[in-house]
Amino acid sequence: MSLSFLFVTGLSGAGKSQTLRVLEDLGYFCVDNLPIPLVSQFAVLANRRPSEFDRVAIGVDIREGTFFQEFWQSFDRLKAEGHRVEVLFLDSGDDVLMRRFSETRRPHPLSLSAGLPLLEAIREERERLSSLRKRADRVVDTSLLSVAELRILMGKSFGVPEPEGGMVVYLLSFGFKFGLPMDADMVFDVRFLPNPNYDPRLRPRTGKDPEVWSFLIGRGAEGFLEEFSRFLLLLLPRFAEERRSTLTIAVGCTGGRHRSVGIAEHLGIRLEKEGYRIRVAHRDIDKDTKRYRPDKDIAGQG
Repeated sequence: MSLSFLFVTGLSGAGKSQTLRVLEDLGYFCVDNLPIPLVSQFAVLANRRPSEFDRVAIGVDIREGTFFQEFWQSFDRLKAEGHRVEVLFLDSGDDVLMRRFSETRRPHPLSLSAGLPLLEAIREERERLSSLRKRADRVVDTSLLSVAELRILMGKSFGVPEPEGGMVVYLLSFGFKFGLPMDADMVFDVRFLPNPNYDPRLRPRTGKDPEVWSFLIGRGAEGFLEEFSRFLLLLLPRFAEERRSTLTIAVGCTGGRHRSVGIAEHLGIRLEKEGYRIRVAHRDIDKDTKRYRPDKDIAGQG
């Protein structure tokens, strides 16, 4: 039986562990740091129990001793056996990786094994993995990705349709002050709505709270939501006709905590009632605007 194997690799600190957790939520059987010589044995086991191991994600990194030769031997062997095999390479900028290691106080693998200072270790690892990066089926730069964006990106790339089929619509709230979402198909600005942040009682709350939504309803949100829903219900069938499996609609306000969250939540309810498969995520709902850094959400995730 043909199985699906996804090798998740890349630079240390680029988010491998977090990515594996996301893939696990998508239905993958995930194994982190499986020694390369055991991959073939694992494939034999998986073949015996295809209902449990039909999709496997294996985390591998440079800490493997004879990494490259044995890795590609295992890769080619799995393909020759008829399995679907892909390599996902996670990357990040040097400055972002340095901040992540500094914040978590974790040593870089090459700092431990070769005694290299952090920046030299990062650059040495990048050089060693350059050939693997070139051969990867997909390269994802996590420098500016939040966990919510990573989840949507992985869902688009490696998720599978649920039994009932149909396009999945992702509704992503965000704050403009933290930058535009990287993977949005459409972006809508709701900063014209009055900002609950200026009300001391509502400032610590979010758009999920009834008090915040009541505030917005009394100031034009209900009418906007009605027209917005009607507009999207005209567009979504056209996207579905193009056989798209996913569509990401980003809704933004200033900080991504109140207005965009409330609109995304209630828009999701309305669209779901119309039969669409909806996933709602809030990129910036928990961010401390005074201390925020773009890479904070996936810092230290391997």
